[in-house]
Amino acid sequence: MYDFHGSLSSLPLNKHMKSRSINAENRTGEKGRGGMEAGVLGPSRKGSPCLRDIPAGAEIVLGEMEGPGMINHIWVTVADRTTEADCFVLRDLVLKIFWEDEGDPSVEAPLGDFFCCGFGRECVVNSLPMVVVPSRGMNCYFQMPFKKKARVILENQHVNPIPAFFYQIDYSLRDDLPEDINYFHAQWRRERLTKKGVDYTIIDGVKGKGHYVGTYLALTTLERYWWGEGELKFYIDGDEQYPTICGTGTEDYFGGSWSFAKQVNGETVEQNYCTPYLGYPYYSRQDDAVHNLYHNNDTMPQRGFYRWHIQDPICFDENLRVTIQQIGVGYRGLFERQDDVASVAYWYQLLPHAKFKELPPSEERWPR
Repeated sequence: MYDFHGSLSSLPLNKHMKSRSINAENRTGEKGRGGMEAGVLGPSRKGSPCLRDIPAGAEIVLGEMEGPGMINHIWVTVADRTTEADCFVLRDLVLKIFWEDEGDPSVEAPLGDFFCCGFGRECVVNSLPMVVVPSRGMNCYFQMPFKKKARVILENQHVNPIPAFFYQIDYSLRDDLPEDINYFHAQWRRERLTKKGVDYTIIDGVKGKGHYVGTYLALTTLERYWWGEGELKFYIDGDEQYPTICGTGTEDYFGGSWSFAKQVNGETVEQNYCTPYLGYPYYSRQDDAVHNLYHNNDTMPQRGFYRWHIQDPICFDENLRVTIQQIGVGYRGLFERQDDVASVAYWYQLLPHAKFKELPPSEERWPR
């Protein structure tokens, strides 16, 4: 059986691969050429640890790899603002990944949201495929195989240049990839105001054979009372009016229960958590951007969730659509809500893939 490595049981096995790494000191990942740049301490002494002064509007090739191979780990970090006023860098930077000779990206998402840090804000994420540690040390462990070529692109849609961008792409060259390998995909979406009674679409238009492996949800609640009664639905291989898989509620899908609630001094408090496969890492009612004396720092409640379908992938042969309802409950019972919802869908599929909808401009991605 083919070994993708990464589990404890596979550690003793011979890996049959060659390890490579790309960062600002070895942009090509060439063997025996890491850390060659000269700095203030001399040759090969931390000469170029980051990309500097990435212009506004620029697309930078972080890495271009010839296969067959597999990306095993991506690490990045960057300041979350360039000035006190321009503080949404994590929503303005866009990560794109292209496989083989396709002209359209298979991964396209704001940098922060891809790593489960929505709203242009960092948070600690402690899961199996995504890990974010203080401060903005963002790591992805989704394995991403490719046969001929992989390109990783960073686009700066921020209003200012990015002074410093640190990154590393760890990958392996290997000639044992199976013929029917699936390619990693991720897509970001947002509705600033959902339609009452109409489910929010996390992903649609996916065609071909593959399996869905994860959801990140960045929810800004715009109405009062409990917000999490909406059910998540998977429409598989031609499902139309009704899905094959339908959950029981939003907090249920993310592994929680009973509104994540506990009582503290007579007040209901939601509890955050991070686990290997699911989590609720972010909750805030306040804007931590710098304000002058005439600004308050109130925001609508913002919540970030992740759910990884690693042990329970959602498999499809022809097509897939994933949606979530906006349903709440108050003193009069269930009601249809309208909220601000953004998401990242993660899945694997055979190529070619259907072209994504155009990513909204940076101003339309900024949090409320």
